[in-house]
Amino acid sequence: MNKAMLKMAGVALAALLAASPVWAQKKTLAVVVKGLDNPFFTVLGDGCARWNKENPQSEYTCLYTGPASSADEAGEVQIVEDLINKGVAGIAISPSNAPAMANMLKAKQPKMPIMTIDADLAAADRSLRKTYLGTNNYDMGVLMAKHLKELKPKGGSVCLQLGNVAADNINARAAGFRDTIGGKKGVDKLKGDGGWTEVAGCPLFTNDQIDLANQQMADVFTKNPKLDAFILVGGWAQFGPQAYAQVTDQVMAKLKSKDLIIIAGDTLPPQLDALKAGRSHAQIGQRPFEMGHRAPAVLIDLISGKNVPDPLYTGLDECTPANLGKCPAK
Repeated sequence: MNKAMLKMAGVALAALLAASPVWAQKKTLAVVVKGLDNPFFTVLGDGCARWNKENPQSEYTCLYTGPASSADEAGEVQIVEDLINKGVAGIAISPSNAPAMANMLKAKQPKMPIMTIDADLAAADRSLRKTYLGTNNYDMGVLMAKHLKELKPKGGSVCLQLGNVAADNINARAAGFRDTIGGKKGVDKLKGDGGWTEVAGCPLFTNDQIDLANQQMADVFTKNPKLDAFILVGGWAQFGPQAYAQVTDQVMAKLKSKDLIIIAGDTLPPQLDALKAGRSHAQIGQRPFEMGHRAPAVLIDLISGKNVPDPLYTGLDECTPANLGKCPAK
C-alpha cells in the first residue's frame, strides 16, 4: 500500500471513529444524591448541569442522578453499585445511609475514584473515598446554636428535627448544636445542659420526607404549647412552603413575640420567603450549587492522580431578618 493510500485509510478511520457513538461517547462523572424529590438536591444538580454547559469540549460529562424518593436508601445504594458495574469514570455520592453505602463499597472495591458530596461516610469508613466536598456540618450545628443562644440566652425547652438516623451529615449538625448549646462535648441529648432540655419525643426523624416533617412539627406544637425552640437541622418542612405556612400559622403569635424560636438549615428561595414572613428567625445556609458545580473538576483531578485536599468545605451563610436583603451572598 503506497503512502497516499495509507493516508486516505487513516483519514477514513478517523472519520469512522468520530462518527461512532461508542468512540465519541463521553466518560461519565456521576453525582448521586439521596433523592430527586428534594429541592436542595435539585439546586445541586443545577451545578452539575452548569459544568456541562461550561465544558462542552471536555471528554467528560456530569451525570446527576439518584432515587426518586429520598426515603429510598436501598435504591441509592443500588444506583451506585450499578454505576460501578458500568465502569463510569468517577462517582460523587451523598450517602443517605452511610453504613449501608460503605458496606457496598467494601464489597465492590471500585477501581474508579469515589468521593462524597454533601454528606460523608462515617469516620471509620472514610478510607473508602478520596475526599469530601460540602458543608462542615458540625459547624453548621454550631451556628444554629449560636443564633438560638442570642435569641434565648436563658435557655428553655427545645425539639430537634433530624433526617435519616444513619445520615452522617445530619448527625454531625446535631452534635455541633448540642455541644455548643449545652456547653460541653459529647452531649447525646440535652437534659438541662446549658439551660436547655429536649422535650419528650424529640429528636424527630423525618426520613427526608417533607409531608412527615410538617406533620411532626404540628404535633410537637400541639403537645408542647410552652416550647421555646424548634430546630430544623435540615430544611425538610420548609421545602413544602404551603404546608409549612399552615403549620406555623398556629404559632405565629409566639413566633412574632419570640416566645418560640425556629431556626432551620438551608436558604433556598421558599425558605428565605419564610424568614421574611416571620416564620423562622434564622436560616443557616449551605451552598448546594457550588457542590454540584465543583464535583466534576474534583473527580477529574482524582482521575488524573492529583493531590486533592480532604475535606473540601464550601462554606455557610447565616441569614436573619437583619441581613435578608444581602443573604445569601452571591
